Amino acid sequence: MTNLTASQSLSEERKTPSDVQVLFEARKPIVDPTLGIPVNVKKVGTPQHRLVTIGDSITHGFQSGAIFNTRLSYPAIIAREMGWNQLRYPTYDSPGDGLPLNLESLARNLQQQFGDNINFSEFVSAVLFLRKYLDAIEDYWERGEGSLLPIQREINHNLSVYGWDLRNTLSRNADICIEVIRNSSSRDDFFQQIVDNHNDRAAIRVLNSARDTNAKALTPLQAAAVLGAEGTEETEGIETLIVFIGANNALGSILTFNVVWSDTGYDDMTVNDKYTVWRPIHFKAELDLVVAEVRRIRARHVIIGTVPHVTIVPFARGVDRKVTQGSRYFPYYTLPWIEDEDFDPDKHPHLTEDEARAIDSAIDQYNEYITDAVRQARTEGRDWYLLETCGLLDRLASRRYLEDPTARPSWWEEVGGEYELPPELKALSPVPNSRFFISGPNGRTQGGLFSMDGIHPTTIGYGILTQEIIKIMQLAGIKFYENDGQTERTGDIKVDFRRLIAEDTLISQPPRNLANILDIIGELDKRFNIAGLLLRRNY
Repeated sequence: MTNLTASQSLSEERKTPSDVQVLFEARKPIVDPTLGIPVNVKKVGTPQHRLVTIGDSITHGFQSGAIFNTRLSYPAIIAREMGWNQLRYPTYDSPGDGLPLNLESLARNLQQQFGDNINFSEFVSAVLFLRKYLDAIEDYWERGEGSLLPIQREINHNLSVYGWDLRNTLSRNADICIEVIRNSSSRDDFFQQIVDNHNDRAAIRVLNSARDTNAKALTPLQAAAVLGAEGTEETEGIETLIVFIGANNALGSILTFNVVWSDTGYDDMTVNDKYTVWRPIHFKAELDLVVAEVRRIRARHVIIGTVPHVTIVPFARGVDRKVTQGSRYFPYYTLPWIEDEDFDPDKHPHLTEDEARAIDSAIDQYNEYITDAVRQARTEGRDWYLLETCGLLDRLASRRYLEDPTARPSWWEEVGGEYELPPELKALSPVPNSRFFISGPNGRTQGGLFSMDGIHPTTIGYGILTQEIIKIMQLAGIKFYENDGQTERTGDIKVDFRRLIAEDTLISQPPRNLANILDIIGELDKRFNIAGLLLRRNY
């Protein structure tokens, strides 16, 4: 690969730390989850906990701006395909459906109230409706039933929490979250209607039951270790452990359109929120600690996921056309509702081409470290596997690669080229892609793999990830059963995408007003730069 440091502007060189190896071409994905290293696993009995997961929003089941439909998280879909109905996971039933703000539920409520289109004459009424809607959600979680601690004795199998990075996974527990809420000055704010400390409230539902025999609160890694210890001398407590964490060590740069590289205090949860991208040396230091804890968990098989290139998600829309023919980058990245002709770099939040390249290059280094960890474990005889989620997203990237063959990397065909969607998804019209989700009176017109927040998958998007994990699980010799939990399934296990399509309401019953809502947001942003003001206020 060719180093592009010399071609970067001097200002960008000063911003990008020296340990970030900025490269011309994206890291080549690993196609063999075993890395070509055979491992012989002694299998005695069936572990009590067939599936345990540790991760962030993707594994938690976040979608369209909220955590709500956790029964359709990818761990839950895997458990269903395994015929294992004992998977324990948190739930978030509430007014507005979840935390912090379910955009799909909001769109449907606006549609019910105002029809498929909100006219500007109805704008004041819509704002008042929105405030009342958000107030009910805030009251439920801050002062109502949602503010009560969940009562649950057993540790959850899905130990993932949206928004958490490597350090949170290492150090955060339910008692820390409870203390944060108790010490906060939460009040019924007329203007600030998003639920205060929503991440801590969501985390408590995941981890409040994760305690040792002395009721001491446990981190996700410590909780998994307790589950792993619930085996016998010969049989592990966990059959498959999935660890998919690290995206939030870079995602902040996209959410805020602001690149702040980690520095002193990167490992301190009280101060590190100011950083939006972790330097590779800091990521590795944190990863090494996570890996050390995973090694102590009694799991028969471990699957570790790579970090996706966060610059691909449609929340960050590439402006205009690529910088040059054959480039994977656009000159700027901004919010999806800002049209090319309206974009102003002096006004709108954005990332530059050089910033996006530096972020991707750092993530490529993260993934080399993750790959090395799996390689070392397999060399030692541990049955660890690499889940190539970064390569999966690359092969689904519509504007970056699929619509621009000249930008495809040299390894494109070698790793399989464009990801082939399941027949059930290819039969949909339009065929789902990675563009920003838009629907109108005539149904979905664009996107389909990402939900309404432009960051997290739709249910069918989670299904694609599920299918790739199941392939690895079958490679590891894990058995899958029918719904009765006893009749073994044979052959290649295929995710039931027909069922997922029916369960994915964005696909089966898309809101009819999204295009109209985006038009209104775009018009307001054009006149008042609301998005830029909000991003500056909240970061």
